[in-house]
Amino acid sequence: MAISIRLAQKADAPLIARLHFHTWRETYRDLAPQAAFDGVTEEVRLARWQSMLADEGSERIILVAEIDGQLAGFGMAGPPSHEIFQGRAEIKFLYVGAAFKRQGVGRELLLRLARHMMKAGYDGVGLGVVAGNDPAIAFYEGMRGTREGNYTDPGPIWRSDNHLYVWDDLPAITAHEGNGSS
Repeated sequence: MAISIRLAQKADAPLIARLHFHTWRETYRDLAPQAAFDGVTEEVRLARWQSMLADEGSERIILVAEIDGQLAGFGMAGPPSHEIFQGRAEIKFLYVGAAFKRQGVGRELLLRLARHMMKAGYDGVGLGVVAGNDPAIAFYEGMRGTREGNYTDPGPIWRSDNHLYVWDDLPAITAHEGNGSS
């Protein structure tokens, strides 16, 4: 089983939206309010991904991971959206489909996004993880992320409490890319 990671294309929007919708609902079923579930439909996700993938002038990068031709996960990174990132790049999305968890997909996406942000001139990356999302917290800590604080994501429907995880030595983290080390 080989993981293939590539830049997302406009045509990937429906598959990304579907994976995002289902994975988000599963991940946050016990954490998010009902209003978030009611307001974030697969159609809403599709419209957002179509818009983001059409924005070619953006400073962000969107990657997809595939295994045997199937979308296994996706990630997006770019300029920070909140002052808590303190000039670090932000990994805004990192999702892996349920059938592909614990196969290295999340790890490879995280490392590849970090490498792209290093090439874009950032010295560090950070991401917010919703408080209570224990599997993600364990993953980021296993990837040697450092918890640097907390903040509230002002999302359009759900103001979630988040922990900030950071990686400030991008050359060190990206040196592990593709070799099975963590």
